Amino acid sequence: MRTFIFPALQLPYPELCFDDQFAFWSTGSTTAAVIALLHTVRKMLSTDQYVHVFSFDFTKAFDAVRHETLMNKMAQLNIPDNIYNWIKAFFEQHFHCTRYAGECSMVAAVKASVIQGSGLGPASFIVTAADPYPTTLGNHIFKFADDTYLVVPVANSSSRLD
Repeated sequence: MRTFIFPALQLPYPELCFDDQFAFWSTGSTTAAVIALLHTVRKMLSTDQYVHVFSFDFTKAFDAVRHETLMNKMAQLNIPDNIYNWIKAFFEQHFHCTRYAGECSMVAAVKASVIQGSGLGPASFIVTAADPYPTTLGNHIFKFADDTYLVVPVANSSSRLD
């Protein structure tokens, strides 16, 4: 999957941006994310009295990936149709029930979740996490898997409320 999905992330449609994601890339790492974040904060502090740094850790983020939303975004990538169809089939028709003490629950369709350790999981999460982006010029966002940092200079303090 890396052969098809990750190259497609290099030139996505304008609605999807992956420049701020540091996880799951051959050139990305925790170190690269921390360096980029600290460089941005230091650069802002050279002209601003202070900056705001907001840290978001999305618990169970991989479990919250909705298959329908993921496939809508995958359709925007430049991947071959047969690969898109394979990915779609991979996420369709999954069901779950629980058996305990001889009793079985009702069967429910699984419509969200990607397996973090799978070959398709990280790329799927990156595609899903492309949405959050700063709406105010001068603010910056950094993503490392399900950890996100928003850096806001003092000049944009009012944008914290948007």
